[in-house]
Amino acid sequence: MSGISMVAQTPAMEDDVVKKIINVGTADNKVMDHLDILLNRFGGRLVGSDAYENAAEWMIREYGKWGIKAWKEEAGKVPVGFNRGPWFGRLLGGDEPMSLHFATPSYTSGTKGIQRGHVVMEPMSRARLNRMKHKLKGAWVLLNGTSVNGWPIDKSAKGDSIRQTVIKENEAIAKKNDSLMMENWTKGTKHEMQPYKDHPGIFYREMVDAGVLGFIQRAKVPIRALYDRPLVNDSSTCFDSLPHQAEILLDEHQYDKIAQMVKERRDIELEFDIRNHFKLGPVTYHSVIAEIPGTEFPDEYVIVSGHLDAYDVATGGIDCGTGIGPMMESARLLALSGAKPRRTIRFVAFAAEEFGLLGAKAYARKHKEELSKISMLFNRDGGPTPPVGMRVPAAMKEDIEKATEPIKYINKEYPFEVKVAPARTKPTVPSSSDETVFACEGVPTQGFMTSDFKGYDFDYGEIWHTERDVYNKHIPEYQEHTAVATALAAYGIANLDHLLSREGMYKEAEKAPAGKKAKKKSAKK
Repeated sequence: MSGISMVAQTPAMEDDVVKKIINVGTADNKVMDHLDILLNRFGGRLVGSDAYENAAEWMIREYGKWGIKAWKEEAGKVPVGFNRGPWFGRLLGGDEPMSLHFATPSYTSGTKGIQRGHVVMEPMSRARLNRMKHKLKGAWVLLNGTSVNGWPIDKSAKGDSIRQTVIKENEAIAKKNDSLMMENWTKGTKHEMQPYKDHPGIFYREMVDAGVLGFIQRAKVPIRALYDRPLVNDSSTCFDSLPHQAEILLDEHQYDKIAQMVKERRDIELEFDIRNHFKLGPVTYHSVIAEIPGTEFPDEYVIVSGHLDAYDVATGGIDCGTGIGPMMESARLLALSGAKPRRTIRFVAFAAEEFGLLGAKAYARKHKEELSKISMLFNRDGGPTPPVGMRVPAAMKEDIEKATEPIKYINKEYPFEVKVAPARTKPTVPSSSDETVFACEGVPTQGFMTSDFKGYDFDYGEIWHTERDVYNKHIPEYQEHTAVATALAAYGIANLDHLLSREGMYKEAEKAPAGKKAKKKSAKK
């Protein structure tokens, strides 16, 4: 990026703080340095991991170096902790050896060192289970179906109940197929066999008892890997009740080749070394908060936020490095510029967004009395694309235009336009990201519109919760611009004469006609 001294005479550029934010932000931007440390030194920052705690401590240290007060605020606990080490696997036998491309969900077991075993397809009926029970011992089991979202087997009581239901349904199908087969033999009919209901790991408990090494699911590429949610959410989970079998999400193309070899009864083995490690709990996790106090209205706020936690199958490069990196650099730019905003600018790295927006919910509860005094919350949790404008209610437009005017002068190649947005229905339940927790409370969360307007062909679906969510998916010039724009917008809104108007942000939810309500209620009965 390069500075633009040609705009120094415009009214928006008369403030020395604004000038310095732009000059430093365009000549000596450090956003990619922050991201390098966050992603490549600490890596995936799963709640309950050492990487998460180390990253939180580092953030506080960095804020301190810039003269910004920062602290950790407790947001919750997980019953046990989890740290991920390296992993590898390979196919032995067949036409040629194969290095395996796979991942494992967080909070699932690793192997006991290098473990090698034969391969079987999971049984879909009890008759098949009994027939192969001896062969299950020491085997890697290929599960049916394809993992789309990256969840492991549900090992909770609810999961057991679902499996029992599927087992009963498949037993009925097995009986029907026996009848059809008999008719084919005795009457010469050509009935096709009915397929079993497809549910991965229906005999999970029985296979564990039989001594399998672990379970392998077919996974779409790029591989998406989440975490064992029932285990983490179960208050009875403890270090002594953890599972012992590895759960592997294998590249769909390799899975298909291996499954075909198993069906052909080829003599093959798989070998895995997976270093998934647990630690004693409960483990307390924290959000990281920093602030530049307001000089006139210290109890009114502009908040810049992202979430610090990230899935550890990659390094949380975009999700949510794209929020944390620009947030930290905007704080540094404001500190170096000597900013003394009229309102407090607070920087919040929320914990446990990936576990259900838990850090944001904890913050909203603890700071409930402050929510009405938040002028704007800028939460960034998307791609590395830069701000190109804002969509705000009509009552906000003039103030936002005034506060964000300097953004236009960062780099003339980057557009920025403030548009009027129609009132939207106020959400009642938080949904996809941390800002929705605050939107439910009526806090302005309009934030930036972003766009890949230069054509870097970024695809969020490619990285979302997958192995590809890494440092090199960032677009440096976009992230640098975002950091400067964020600093300017936060500073501008913090210096307005008043809090932003909330008029016209939300409309009341439409109520169904009484007749329709009555019909719906009657139908339920």
